[in-house]
Amino acid sequence: MKRSRFTEEQIIGILKEQEAGHATADVCRKHGISSATFYKWKAKYGGLEVSEAKRLKALEDENVRLKKLLAEAMLDNAILKDVASKKW
Repeated sequence: MKRSRFTEEQIIGILKEQEAGHATADVCRKHGISSATFYKWKAKYGGLEVSEAKRLKALEDENVRLKKLLAEAMLDNAILKDVASKKW
């Protein structure tokens, strides 16, 4: 997955800049982002503070790690069932 050029802190700063009264098009042009990216960020990070955004990122990373562990465990379980079901 492509890494963002912006950190969570920068994204929240951009969103707060628009909330302060600047036009969305001007904010997007200033930071070199599309309006679609801006509204995607607003949907994800709108109303969050920096500490909350960091916690959200940590939870997302932990969720990815746990999903990988679960997939590996399920694969191991399926292999063991397959071996156990065969007649020697």
